[in-house]
Amino acid sequence: MNILIADDHPLIRKGLKQILSDSVAIQHVYEASDGDSALHTLSEYAIDVLILDISMPDKDGIEVLKDVKVLYPDLPVLMLSIQPETQYALRAFRFGASGCLNKASAPEELVDAIVHVHRGGRYLSEEVSDLLLQNLQQKQSDLPHEQLSEREFQVFIMLASGSSLAEISEKLFLSVKTVSTYRARLLAKMNMHNNVQLTSYALKYDLIHTNVF
Repeated sequence: MNILIADDHPLIRKGLKQILSDSVAIQHVYEASDGDSALHTLSEYAIDVLILDISMPDKDGIEVLKDVKVLYPDLPVLMLSIQPETQYALRAFRFGASGCLNKASAPEELVDAIVHVHRGGRYLSEEVSDLLLQNLQQKQSDLPHEQLSEREFQVFIMLASGSSLAEISEKLFLSVKTVSTYRARLLAKMNMHNNVQLTSYALKYDLIHTNVF
């Protein structure tokens, strides 16, 4: 099995590579630090499973996922994040992900997820399964926040939680100007005008969680 790990943190890539080398019959583990590098590697090598960080520099993981599924529709993609899976699973599965996993998950769970998606299955935790069922019942995919990109969603939640543009800039390693642009975009997409409306919306749909970012 050839695996590509796309994550902008070298230590994360090294740790994942070690876990996989110790636990799965691996031919080769390739690494990429951003979306463009991941796409280039996919064009150069026959990859069996892509492990994709949802928070990538320049182009977020959801945008990379969209590109991957256009070019390689049958490639299993396992999304990773420091966020709880319930924070991003709906968007990830909508755009073709085969599984979603929190970076704090046990190594055994990561191995199980990779083996499962490699065999053509989908990996869902119990929480994500419940969320997807709820989404089917309530048609949550029609909600405004489901139309946001991953980076826009991150900024939305941080604004709704009371963070200033400067604080968001520091946490996401973006300029204040870039954060302000994301704020303007998400407000337009959600047809809202200020942070108070964002907070009210996030509380209504229980989107604010502690220690998410």
